[in-house]
Amino acid sequence: MSTAKQGSIFWLSITGLLCSVFFLAGQYYAGGPTSASTPFLDFVKARRTYYALNDTLGFGKETVVEIVQDLVQDVPSAFNSQSNRVVILFDQEHGKFWDTVSRTLKNIVTEDQWQSTSDRIATFKAAAGSVLFFVDEAVVQELAANIPTYANEFPTWATESGGMLQHSTWTALEAKGLGANLQHYNLVNEEVAKTWNLPATWRLKSQLVFGGRTGEPGEKTFKPLSEKLKVFGA
Repeated sequence: MSTAKQGSIFWLSITGLLCSVFFLAGQYYAGGPTSASTPFLDFVKARRTYYALNDTLGFGKETVVEIVQDLVQDVPSAFNSQSNRVVILFDQEHGKFWDTVSRTLKNIVTEDQWQSTSDRIATFKAAAGSVLFFVDEAVVQELAANIPTYANEFPTWATESGGMLQHSTWTALEAKGLGANLQHYNLVNEEVAKTWNLPATWRLKSQLVFGGRTGEPGEKTFKPLSEKLKVFGA
């Protein structure tokens, strides 16, 4: 099969695969079968940004690990490249990460910005854990070398797969009753690799902070659908 046809098949099927991920997440992680009153779209709609978090999970850490490992396996990627990489941090390891971010930023932000920055990082550290998302650049580079027709597209496709994994994880953890927020303190990539002995090709992309909810999310506003969606032939 030609590489062009392979690419077309991938993009035709990716939406269906992603919907399957959310459907299965809705069935399993909500603790029971999905009914007409709790379809998977309800979990997508219910996902919000929670900043006020504590370190209480309400269930074992293994549940978080199981959720993440299932999604790492099942979220689609271009040409089944599986370029996503994940590290889950709990307790002291979670705190160690945010201490690293704090030390790094203190050398960058201005003095008048430091207190608000420090306070913000403290809210992340107070949570139960963090999921660190990476892209393995070795996988992306190998694909580009082996399929030069799409060489310029593979970094974008890897980012898209990573975004699906981040959103799926966020949605699944909140379906279990946790709160979470997504951060992008990626300037600590090299120190993270040294601290946790990670391959140099793993590039940090984002951090999902999760924990027990101690506050409500802010109001969410929406632009008109007419600005974002067009339908033809319906």
